[in-house]
Amino acid sequence: MNETDLSHVVSSAHLADSGFPELSEFEFGLTLSNHAFHRWMMRAMALAGHPDMSALDILVLHSTHHRGRPKTLADICLVLNIEDTHTVNYAVKKLRKAGLVAEGRLGKEKTVTTTETGAEVCARYRDIRNALLLEALDELGIERDQVSRLSRLLRLMAGQYDQAARAAATY
Repeated sequence: MNETDLSHVVSSAHLADSGFPELSEFEFGLTLSNHAFHRWMMRAMALAGHPDMSALDILVLHSTHHRGRPKTLADICLVLNIEDTHTVNYAVKKLRKAGLVAEGRLGKEKTVTTTETGAEVCARYRDIRNALLLEALDELGIERDQVSRLSRLLRLMAGQYDQAARAAATY
């Protein structure tokens, strides 16, 4: 890719200068989407009454609330694809201090569940999401099957990046 090639929107032309510049385009879109998503989650949660939560705190809360079953720290880390359990453990402590989750035990393992207050916060967040995000997407005419296909592609790409990370760790 040369400097006058405007067919690919990238943030790092030196990375796009390969046989697959579309990957750099994907990575730039992923970067923008990731930051926008984190910003959205934090603003929506602030509107739901919890302005001091980080994006990770919000993800952990929603993961904990998923299907109404107790989760272990390992469950949450696995689902969110997080290696550093300390960051999730810290988020759980913050959520517990805020009264949004409670800790329990399943055998020897510590578990986390949402409290009634945590469930109410998740419901408020969902209502805000429906009003501010889903209605706007409907107005844009984005087809749900397109979003589903994109979601599958993102999960597949996550697997490729995980594999590449493992390969890099062996060098």
